[in-house]
Amino acid sequence: MAKNVFQDMVNTKRARTALHQKSQPRREVPVERRMERREEAPRARRPEAYVPSEGGRKRGGRRGLWVVALISIIFFLFALSFFFAHAEVTVTPKSTELKLNENLSATKDSSISSGLSFDLVVISGEESKTVAATEQKETSVKATGTAVLYNAFSGAPQPLLIDTRLEGSNGKIYKTVKAVTIPGMKGDTPGSVEVGIYADVPGPEGNSDPLDFKIFGFKGSPKYAKFYGRSKGAVTGGVQGLLPIIPPEEQARATADLRNTLRENLLQKARDQIPAGFILFKDAAFLVTNTDLGELSTTPEGGVITLKGTLYGFLFSEERLTEKLVKDKVTEYEGTKVTLSGIRDLTFNLSNKDVPFADINTINFTLSGTAQALYQFDTDKLRGSLLGKPKKYLSGVLLDYPYIDSAELKLSPFWSRTLPKKSSDIEISVVHPK
Repeated sequence: MAKNVFQDMVNTKRARTALHQKSQPRREVPVERRMERREEAPRARRPEAYVPSEGGRKRGGRRGLWVVALISIIFFLFALSFFFAHAEVTVTPKSTELKLNENLSATKDSSISSGLSFDLVVISGEESKTVAATEQKETSVKATGTAVLYNAFSGAPQPLLIDTRLEGSNGKIYKTVKAVTIPGMKGDTPGSVEVGIYADVPGPEGNSDPLDFKIFGFKGSPKYAKFYGRSKGAVTGGVQGLLPIIPPEEQARATADLRNTLRENLLQKARDQIPAGFILFKDAAFLVTNTDLGELSTTPEGGVITLKGTLYGFLFSEERLTEKLVKDKVTEYEGTKVTLSGIRDLTFNLSNKDVPFADINTINFTLSGTAQALYQFDTDKLRGSLLGKPKKYLSGVLLDYPYIDSAELKLSPFWSRTLPKKSSDIEISVVHPK
């Protein structure tokens, strides 16, 4: 069997090493040194605490941020609900439709405690319109004006006949249009009277600036110096010759237009002066003019038509009139406060139009049309009843208000379920049923 030289060399080396170790005497280590070695020896490693990986730490941090954000959002929404809470309550009151054709009467005495009364509004004005002449005609017109005659002679009144001649300071003669009486003196104050005058002859020569007058018939007597007159403004309108004229039918049409315009303008002025709580029906205003045709002032191109008039209007207390109509028409009416929607649109028809409006004390009239009687309720009391109540309790609150037909509630923010606790945050609006 062949020898393995390499193996034999290894084994020989090992054997020698082992023999050498056995042959070495064992050294005795002092106790102190052994204790130092024990202290220097590394201690057994204890298990370390678990340290999450960096990816785990990131995921845990994000989850915490989301929790904080969610809490912040909830707190913010709560703050919005508290600071910006608002409620809108739209209320439809109960109503009754009234078809009216009522015969009523009213007196001018507004101090009466029962029944209807009226107040009379009176307002005057005028309107003018220029009308072009469409025809020509030989015309002869006398100048006209107004004079004030004075009595400085005695305390006795002085009568004057119609067409009494007045001598003007321009040397022309004028006449009075009617018979008048000049009152006597009162102490040192002369009596006076106003009267219309016209020139004795037609044509422009009678036109004049303001004049002084003497009574021509008193010439040569003591009265001539003590009776005198002065014109109010100029004396005008005297013309003669072939002049443009306005046909009567055109003058009538222009006057009709002026009457409508004057009535509407005066009616608007009257309404602007009406105190709150009163009604002036459109048909309860009447225009009274002194003439059927407007006054015509001729010009070379035609003329100016002027219409003067006075509007008389009957005013009624809306509250008392409403109460009267509802009491007569609604059988179940118990005296609850009611407003009448559409009352101002009712048709007014006066029965006794023949009585002079300035002297009228009692009127009979009819009111016709359709109106809605709307029952009233205390909005402040309703607002107080709703403070801090849950939304679902609205129908229960309305049971205490029998004159409310329905109500709609809107809360903001939209997620709120409770009405605000401050009165200023609850808005109540009333809508009329159609």
